[in-house]
Amino acid sequence: MHMSNISLINLAVLGWFLVVWNGYTFYADHFKRNSRSLLTVMRKHRQGWMQQMLHRDVRIVDTTIMSALMRSVGLFSSTTLLILAGLLAILGSLDKVQALVRDIPYVVIATHAEWELKILVLIVIFVYAFFKFAWSLRQFNYSITLIGAAPPPSQAESSDAQAFAVGAAEVIALAVSNFNRGMRAYYFALAALSWFLHPLLFSVSTLWVVAVVYRREFRSHTLGFLDGIPGTGTQT
Repeated sequence: MHMSNISLINLAVLGWFLVVWNGYTFYADHFKRNSRSLLTVMRKHRQGWMQQMLHRDVRIVDTTIMSALMRSVGLFSSTTLLILAGLLAILGSLDKVQALVRDIPYVVIATHAEWELKILVLIVIFVYAFFKFAWSLRQFNYSITLIGAAPPPSQAESSDAQAFAVGAAEVIALAVSNFNRGMRAYYFALAALSWFLHPLLFSVSTLWVVAVVYRREFRSHTLGFLDGIPGTGTQT
């Protein structure tokens, strides 16, 4: 892939895409980390869950919930590997792919190097998503271990047990945060697909994805309902 064969507009929209994605990630996960959002509201409910778990003699229900969460993460992790395999196959037969889409209306004419760049960007996005899902899965495994090591119900009201519940909830929150970043990568990958049609459509799709993700994380009806449900945990 020779950079001289890639137009400036393609390089510009790629830079725009990276700036917007990283900018939103910083805004949502760091700048607004203590604001009202799905992540912060659910942190309160996870702390309540862990405190309720301390009062149960048999914690099968808690491990069952964790197993269901892990299956969801595992599904996305394995799906990401399948997507990567498909993208690598496309990268190895770009000439055939270019010939197939050449006559499709509204598809901008792109050089071989530009096609390679677009496929490589998608590969990088899904590699990033896979690492996030894999790390989330490991953190959920650690959370199950913590449930097994939780203090008995007779000590549920002790300060050590309460601190344990808060710490266990935070480990689960970290797992969910990494899963959320992996899901966010999927959203931005969908925006990157529009790059194959036109670079300007790619730049507009990137903004559209940010608007959708922002509304779901900070302005959705689901957030309003979850925030209105009383929680037994103490938000930190």
